[in-house]
Amino acid sequence: MGERLARFEPRAVVPAAAAAAAVLRFPGALYPPGPDESGYTLVARHWAPTPGSVYGDHFVDRPPTLISLFGLSDAVGGPAFVRVLGALGCAVLVLLAAATARAAVRYVGSDDRGLQARTGAWVAVLTAALTSNAMIDPVMVKGELLGIPWVVASFWLTLRALDRQDSDRWAVLHACGAGFAASFALGMKQNLVAGLVFGAVMLVGARLTHRIATRGLLRLGTAALAGAAVPVLATVGWAAASGVRLDALWYTVFGFRSTALEVIAAGTPGGPLDRAMLLLGIVVATGMGFVVGGVVVHRARIKRLDPALVVATGAVLVADGAGLLLGGSFWRPYLFVLVPGLVLCTTLLLAVRAHVARRARILIVLTAATSVVSCLLWLLLYQSGVGPPLEARSGEAIGHAAEPGDTIVVYGGKADIVLASGLAAPYPYLWSLPMRTLDPELEQLQDLLTGPDAPTWVVMQAPGYSWNHLADAIRPALDHRYTVHDQTCDGRNVYLRADVERPSLRAECE
Repeated sequence: MGERLARFEPRAVVPAAAAAAAVLRFPGALYPPGPDESGYTLVARHWAPTPGSVYGDHFVDRPPTLISLFGLSDAVGGPAFVRVLGALGCAVLVLLAAATARAAVRYVGSDDRGLQARTGAWVAVLTAALTSNAMIDPVMVKGELLGIPWVVASFWLTLRALDRQDSDRWAVLHACGAGFAASFALGMKQNLVAGLVFGAVMLVGARLTHRIATRGLLRLGTAALAGAAVPVLATVGWAAASGVRLDALWYTVFGFRSTALEVIAAGTPGGPLDRAMLLLGIVVATGMGFVVGGVVVHRARIKRLDPALVVATGAVLVADGAGLLLGGSFWRPYLFVLVPGLVLCTTLLLAVRAHVARRARILIVLTAATSVVSCLLWLLLYQSGVGPPLEARSGEAIGHAAEPGDTIVVYGGKADIVLASGLAAPYPYLWSLPMRTLDPELEQLQDLLTGPDAPTWVVMQAPGYSWNHLADAIRPALDHRYTVHDQTCDGRNVYLRADVERPSLRAECE
């Protein structure tokens, strides 16, 4: 089997894999915008920066670049158009992964064009299989999925820069592009540092292994730093022009996470622990763990290819693994962060040739098979009635019953209800984690519910026992000023302010 796999024709494989990666994101067309997608869209729509707040009315711990992209996507095609961007991003990612693999094989000293092409094709198949695997997330588009193409682009540009020492101009341009791509990835998600790590380790490693001289290290390093500075300076410049204090920008993008981790650690560990175990199972079932394990087992043989590339790959895996762990919540899309490192690992396994490469090709076939099976199982579940979450339909029902000027607050952080309702949300926290971190006693929410701008609708999307009985803090305000008007599709109470009348909800919950 290994010999037959080694002789397959790679010419049409890469574009076919890129097309498959885009097409297999089709489940996104069947689902309404999810909580994160809805929240980013709402933040972008109501973006009004102030000195102490990057986004104004709402808080989200994401970089302005990501929110800008969601705002642009919303302006072009509505809230669901980001799914199109996600599918296109997956296709581009596959092309970049193949190019990176070819560049890596060339970098380790192989002039065999056939080996370069075959390695690129196999890596393309693996990348497409991982981005379309329904065990991870075939629907939602978030910062991880939008950011990893930039990470892999930085890998490719770094390798090209180090391989173009015969042309100073092209080497410098590639290094500058690598720095820009690596830094821009951070604008999609703060923990996407793999591009910066890879570039730094490769430059230093190339000098230590005498592939470049000190002059070359300084030249390429300066170019890479200049490219990396562009997205950072652009963001800082925007903040200065908008009147946002730099400490507010820093806290939003980076500082909030340390406080939030304390909140997560202080909460009930059951949910995060269960999700962590699920991620571990997915890592094994998708073949991710076996790819990394193969590199560990064959590290001695792989190290002969190029020590710097092997060390850089290990540094990427450590950085991405740390970023996943420090996320704290262990949601399935976090696994997309590991894809760039797996591209490098697979390339190294295939470049060794012999039995190691044969095993790697078999592993890629099995990974692709798990992707196909997971997609088929997903379709069967969808056809059997396990379809999209019902929050959007509940939100639409509230929107139909509402009158102009109505507002809404969702306790539990379901921004998809807010977006589907079409109503304004006067409470600044559209997610549960910012609420628990920045309004830990729910004082802001209590003041809102008892004040002159009390929302018309309050949806208790989270059970009352969630998050250390935080809901008890707002229970008196709800009992005094609101009445239970109806229920959402999944049985959560919908409160209506007692001084207004609205018709019953007519949600299409089936």
